[in-house]
Amino acid sequence: MEELAINGGKPVRETPIYYGHQYIDEDDIQAVVDVLKSDYLTCGPAIVALENKLCQITGAKYAVAISNGTAALHAACYAAGIKEGDEVITTPLTFAASANCALYLGAKPVFADVNPKTYHIDPDSIEAHITERTKAVVAVDFTGQAVELDRIRDICIRHNLILIEDGAHSIGTLYNGKPVGSIADLTTFSFHPVKTVTGGEGGAILTNDDELYKRLLLFRSHGITRDESLMDKSEEYMADADATEEGPGPWYYQQVDLGLNYRMTDIQATLISSQLNKLGQFKNRRRDIVNAYNEAFDGFEGVIIQKEIPESDTARHLYIIRLDLDKLTAGRRQVFDALKAENVCCNVHYIPVYYFPYYQKLGYKRGLCPNAECIYDGIISIPLYPAMTDEDIESVIGAVKKVVTYYRK
Repeated sequence: MEELAINGGKPVRETPIYYGHQYIDEDDIQAVVDVLKSDYLTCGPAIVALENKLCQITGAKYAVAISNGTAALHAACYAAGIKEGDEVITTPLTFAASANCALYLGAKPVFADVNPKTYHIDPDSIEAHITERTKAVVAVDFTGQAVELDRIRDICIRHNLILIEDGAHSIGTLYNGKPVGSIADLTTFSFHPVKTVTGGEGGAILTNDDELYKRLLLFRSHGITRDESLMDKSEEYMADADATEEGPGPWYYQQVDLGLNYRMTDIQATLISSQLNKLGQFKNRRRDIVNAYNEAFDGFEGVIIQKEIPESDTARHLYIIRLDLDKLTAGRRQVFDALKAENVCCNVHYIPVYYFPYYQKLGYKRGLCPNAECIYDGIISIPLYPAMTDEDIESVIGAVKKVVTYYRK
């Protein structure tokens, strides 16, 4: 066997490849140039155009563009009426924002365990954690695969809970033929550079509910509105509106709630809209890569691959290999470093949220979710993005097989 690069051998690749990378083409660049030359850099027509496009793609009635994926989760919890003393159930195997969004509003995140095969929040564990204080479930489409939406929706309906689908990974995914974004009460997207489509940053919330939509719009913009139907019409508040039969003066607005400045720029919105034109292309290329990885690693001793539910037609964001540590002489860190020495630069998604010092200081303890903790110990995210060439794919497969074989018992 060829000697590992970390021991002085020749690496599988001559140049590094990373776990994710944005894909920007000339159409994207020209779209941004055009908006930079326009009259609006923010609060302009590009925002409405993006929201309309998101509705067309997902089938949702409403879309609200927002500054980033974390802001989307915060806004969704706000719209859902989450408040101090409430509980919000979510998964620990996610980025911290999926749980932090409850803390922002004074609520308590409650962590349900995950399915050991799909790595998704387990509907049975959700139901076991429901109390009289539970107000919502934040279900995360981890790696891009849709969660078991039918079962989770049924649980939420029976217990009168709001279902927030964290779709940061799953734009373009279908569940039983329906696009993610049209199913849950609220669905959030992220447009970070390593996501399926990007705006540099940016996010969105999708909903079919009129009242939730109005609350989202207020929260995004300081709680300020120019919509007369949302204003307080009390004489004391309207006295300085210079109102006529046509209504208040055209400059007039009211702050009717406490929101934040979570607006997206037209620059971001234009880039995202351009990227969405390639969503099908991105999904297909990611699927090709996933299929190649599945074929290479299914049954390969020392590696476990994530299982998919048949209901999910997945636009995969991440590809995770899970090391079968009982069959290896090395731990994850040694394998991770060995892959880097082969110029395959990976990542780990995710550290269980309640492992973090902030959560530990709130009273959370290890051992809450045994499946999630066991999965975390062995997972590594390997490269997956549309610009990967066939040669890139083969080199990643070669590096994983080389390193795992070297450390196999």
